[in-house]
Amino acid sequence: MAGTVTWSLLRELAGFRAEKGCAISLCLNLDPSDVPTAGDAQTRMNAMLHAADRTDRTDLTHEQRAALKSDLERIATWFDDEFERDGSQGLAVFAAGLDNFWRTLALPEPVRDSAKVSRNFYVSPLVSLVSRGDGTIVAVVGREQGQLYRLRAGRLEEIAEHYDEQPGQHDQGGWSQGRYQRHIEKLVQEHLKGVAQELDRSKRQLRAPKIVLVCSDEMRSEFTDALSAEVRESLVGWTQAQAQAGPGAILQAVTPVLEEAESKDEAEVIERWREEAGRNARAASGWEQTLEASSDARVELLLFQDGADRPAYRCPACGRAAVSEGSCPLDGTRLEPTDSGLDLAVHQTLANGGAVWAIRHHEDLAPAEGVGALLRF
Repeated sequence: MAGTVTWSLLRELAGFRAEKGCAISLCLNLDPSDVPTAGDAQTRMNAMLHAADRTDRTDLTHEQRAALKSDLERIATWFDDEFERDGSQGLAVFAAGLDNFWRTLALPEPVRDSAKVSRNFYVSPLVSLVSRGDGTIVAVVGREQGQLYRLRAGRLEEIAEHYDEQPGQHDQGGWSQGRYQRHIEKLVQEHLKGVAQELDRSKRQLRAPKIVLVCSDEMRSEFTDALSAEVRESLVGWTQAQAQAGPGAILQAVTPVLEEAESKDEAEVIERWREEAGRNARAASGWEQTLEASSDARVELLLFQDGADRPAYRCPACGRAAVSEGSCPLDGTRLEPTDSGLDLAVHQTLANGGAVWAIRHHEDLAPAEGVGALLRF
């Protein structure tokens, strides 16, 4: 099954630097509309391995060249003998044999084909795969049953269940219809109150930033009234799902709600960025400012639009990034060219505790070359 990219994984990859050999980063698009057959996937993999094999080896020692060849052969053998597509739409492989690193990731979303050989892993293609909805609680509420799920690593994990069986028609006994119906409604209200209390506890324990409600239209108002003010403030949307729907179907139902919430979050953070940039305060705009700020550990949140990138330069000694060639202002080392300034900014931001957002729903960064940042200072 396809795995999911997390911030902790990205930070691990971004923090790696090959001290003895080379770091190979390989991404493969497996979108069924582009790569329908196993033969098509094999052709793409062969092309990426060939691209990595053509890397300039002028500065490599004999041991490093041998290790690079061995790593590429290991990737080819693993893909032939062990990789199972099984619904994955992308693949990422990170290998550095001399530094004892090997990681393969079957991805739930497509990625662009790429093959890089460097001292660091190429992580920027994976940023857009990180779910910003992680931690969201999904509350599925019915008249008798309530399930709470937490969105984690692209899947819904059940965290609580609250069940109160309601009496059937045969239990009416000698009660009048009206009295019996009021009794049933009281039991339902008590059940909803119990689910609401469980949701409140779960939110506090998990510090959930968002909550999505799944229930019938008629139950939405009644259940919302039973919620605490804190939980109501965390509600980002509501939807419906078929009765007895499993986690996969529920996730499919809530995905549009999460997308809308993500779009709203992006609009808010872009507006904050625009205001800060407009008064020359805690914001960077464009590649020169953003690379400088990320190198100085000033980036709180790096923002970029899909496809935004440009060649840049990097200090091989300290990792400092710049848009122009020359010498590092900190240690005087000659800067080395790289074809991805975005990857440099992502590395520096993650390594210094910042966060990165791939802006998917808005085009506001276009006037700033598609990249910007909110700064700590």
